[in-house]
Amino acid sequence: MIRPRLVATDLDGTLLRSDGTVSAYTAGVLRQVLDSGAEVAFVTARPRRWMDHLWAYVGSRGLAVVSNGALLLDVSTGEALEVRALDIGPGLTLAETIRAALPGVAFAVEMLDGIAREADYLEPGHAPAGSPIAPLHEVWTAPALKLLARHEHLDPEVFRAGVLAAVGDEAVATWTVDGLVEISAAGVTKGDGLARLCSRLTIDAEDVVVFGDMPNDLPMLTWAGTSYAVANAHPSVLRAADHVAPANDDDGVATVVARLWGL
Repeated sequence: MIRPRLVATDLDGTLLRSDGTVSAYTAGVLRQVLDSGAEVAFVTARPRRWMDHLWAYVGSRGLAVVSNGALLLDVSTGEALEVRALDIGPGLTLAETIRAALPGVAFAVEMLDGIAREADYLEPGHAPAGSPIAPLHEVWTAPALKLLARHEHLDPEVFRAGVLAAVGDEAVATWTVDGLVEISAAGVTKGDGLARLCSRLTIDAEDVVVFGDMPNDLPMLTWAGTSYAVANAHPSVLRAADHVAPANDDDGVATVVARLWGL
């Protein structure tokens, strides 16, 4: 294939190793791609606050898509260039619909200035110290990049199915780990975010190679001209991708990119 103009990659389970690090080999390949004049873009479910230590791998330049497509960032300045958020009123109504269908569900809300959660949302380690804790209608104070729903007792597949049914077409529900469903505004996906990023860079879909591992990556895998699932990917991702790369712990993204660039 012709060398792409942009490499777009998911992070957790794809570019990052299982311990959350980037190998020296992968870092070196990304650096050479950037030095060649091409672009490397991170497209991730992670919130902006989890990204600071990773920007160096894209040379602190260009654009990135975080929060599953809700936020388009200027990497060099940290400026929010585009926000596609879930408004408070419709979001609270949606949360109550989910709660009625799945008693025991607990919520957190990811806003531009950080996360806030209900007391029963049992993932405090991912929330900075001092993050607000109160009923959802009290802590949801600004449009949300993501509404996060957790259930500590339901079977994960039953929980996902219940949330998806409750959400319907009102929003976009995705998942990457058991027991947690992430809800974005209608139409907001990694594919939509990547398309908007490429529009700013005047790069066409056929000039993009993309890598992913989980169902929330499917929209960008189907949008890009060339797609790879890493070998450890979810079965639905392996079926949808054009090609399969080695696993994340085997530097799968870097291995493919090095071949494409002749490194």
